[in-house]
Amino acid sequence: MSVEQVGAFIRHPYVQNSIVGLILLNAALLGLETWPPAMHAAGGLIVGLDRVILTLFVIEIALRLYVDRLRFWRDPWSVFDFSVVAIALIPASGPFAVLRALRVLRVLRLLTMVPSMRRVVGALLAAIPGLGSIALVLLILYYVFAVIATNLFGASHPEWFGHLGRSLYTLFQIMTLESWSMGIARPVMQEFPYAWAFFIPFILVATFTMLNLFIAIIVNAMQRVTEAEHDQTMQAIESSQHELHTDLHQELRALRAEVRELRQALVKQPAPAGVKDD
Repeated sequence: MSVEQVGAFIRHPYVQNSIVGLILLNAALLGLETWPPAMHAAGGLIVGLDRVILTLFVIEIALRLYVDRLRFWRDPWSVFDFSVVAIALIPASGPFAVLRALRVLRVLRLLTMVPSMRRVVGALLAAIPGLGSIALVLLILYYVFAVIATNLFGASHPEWFGHLGRSLYTLFQIMTLESWSMGIARPVMQEFPYAWAFFIPFILVATFTMLNLFIAIIVNAMQRVTEAEHDQTMQAIESSQHELHTDLHQELRALRAEVRELRQALVKQPAPAGVKDD
């Protein structure tokens, strides 16, 4: 088979959908491997199916390497697929025993196979610069509030604010709103009645403001990705329409030329014998 035929085969919708089905089946098998009753009843079958699916994944990656050659390594999604499958080929024994748990990363191949999931991941990656700026601002706020909390409440509540590290962790718990009032704020307020003036501004800034900024940047990135895909689709449609119009004009000119040549041939054709002009 030629490269074009192999490429058409590996990119055929039926083949792509089959790979998605194998990924889902492999995810179920990896989950069953963690269930002792299932392994006791059909452990050999589960492991055998897992190896068969891994073999099919290796064949798929090999075919894509054969078709794309160097382009394969320029595509981050292809490199991700190769890495996930390659991890499963490393013997999970000795110092590499931890890699056995990483086999579940094969499930993440769904992100590369499903376009909607790939769009979400692309938006998240595009939002990293903006998220980094907000994370830096949030880190500065965390540090300021942690130093204040350590100085104010460290002596009376050393288990929460005894040093800077504990204060940072406690403030993270407060930011998630997990037992912040009954578990932390109210016990502190028993000794410091005005401690609410510290906790409430921190929650307003860290939870309701900064985290909403995170969400806003991600939504904005999703919108930009969607608009970019829409623009690409419209450009492709316009390009195809332009090509269609160009082909129609060329065919029309060719047809006119043929009609003109036919007329000239009919005019130049001599009259049949025995026929006289009037």
